[in-house]
Amino acid sequence: MSEERIDPAPKQKLPKNKKLTIVGVVVVVIVVAGMGFWTWHNSPSFCGAFCHTPMNNYVETYDQQAGAPGTDKWGNEVSNSSAMLVVSHKEAGQNCLSCHEPIISQQIGEVQATLTGDYYYPLEEANLEVLMQNSGNDAGTGEQFCLKSGCHVNSEDQALTKADLTEMTSDMERNPHSWHHDKYTCSDCHKSHRASVLICTDCHADAESEVPDGWVDAKTGKQIEEDSVNYMG
Repeated sequence: MSEERIDPAPKQKLPKNKKLTIVGVVVVVIVVAGMGFWTWHNSPSFCGAFCHTPMNNYVETYDQQAGAPGTDKWGNEVSNSSAMLVVSHKEAGQNCLSCHEPIISQQIGEVQATLTGDYYYPLEEANLEVLMQNSGNDAGTGEQFCLKSGCHVNSEDQALTKADLTEMTSDMERNPHSWHHDKYTCSDCHKSHRASVLICTDCHADAESEVPDGWVDAKTGKQIEEDSVNYMG
């Protein structure tokens, strides 16, 4: 008696519409994950997560409460944290990438430096010219970095000029934006992760009474910078 041959049941193919559904779900998951990563990438916590040692103190300055006593990136007390641009910019709705505009080459270099430990700690303080170059621009002045579209603008949403700033502070007894101060740039006074410095006091002794709340005079600012060399975190 011969055995009856039973052919295996043919494999059923997924309906075309089901395949499209699966592909669509995968694409949505990838897009959502990418959006989530990009949102995290734009937040201060991203900096601290990937570059723990050099960046944690900077992230902590961002997290401080405006108008309250705080601590700068080197551990120095700041009587009013709003004297640090990182706090005042946060209050204006800005984040790290508002000033630290990333470009691929710089980010790759930073990743390599982090993985190999090839960096100085504490980090060297970057001036505005360096920030311009790090963001892919040609070297330029501090005014070109701060006074640009999308940052410091007038009521018509046009970038402020140095002349505009001079006019805005013309009612002050000592105008800090006066044209005869061309040898100074924005970052000589305005500091991001430490107390801002009233550089006027470097020449004008009577300007000590004009130091804004939380700021420091020029002598103290220089001392803070010199002491940072010995800061161990």
